[in-house]
Amino acid sequence: MRHFIGLILGLVLAAAVFFGGGWGAEHVAALAGHSVGLPSRTGLIGLAAMLGVGLLIGILLAVPAVSPLAAGLPGLVLLGWTALLAVSAHRALAWIPLQGHAFGAGFRVLLLNGTLALVGMAMIIPLFLPARWHGTRGDLDDSDILELPAPTGLIY
Repeated sequence: MRHFIGLILGLVLAAAVFFGGGWGAEHVAALAGHSVGLPSRTGLIGLAAMLGVGLLIGILLAVPAVSPLAAGLPGLVLLGWTALLAVSAHRALAWIPLQGHAFGAGFRVLLLNGTLALVGMAMIIPLFLPARWHGTRGDLDDSDILELPAPTGLIY
């Protein structure tokens, strides 16, 4: 059940990276074109969106009770997308959904400047830690069930 919840959290994280991270990156990048500094209202809202996504990634990476699938699967997708960019840039950029919106354009910026590769590498680290695949002490699995010894003789 823990890994199923991790899969659901992975989908939530992937949506947060695409929508929140992309939207925030687009708004922060647009500040340079308008000669407005980061302390402006638009800049702070974009930065807050990116910080929120980073906080969610950090929580899913650090909490041992969360399945490693929660951060690992979106991280593998980000690394795969970056590898596709290296092999076929046209195909990788064409597969970005909703490019007409701010979050799609911001995701494109994050992909092109390598930020998604950096974040993806950090997100797959829990996949390689064996302790993260086991449940916490509060979880019951087959090894925690008390087994009685087999009887050695007949009782009359």
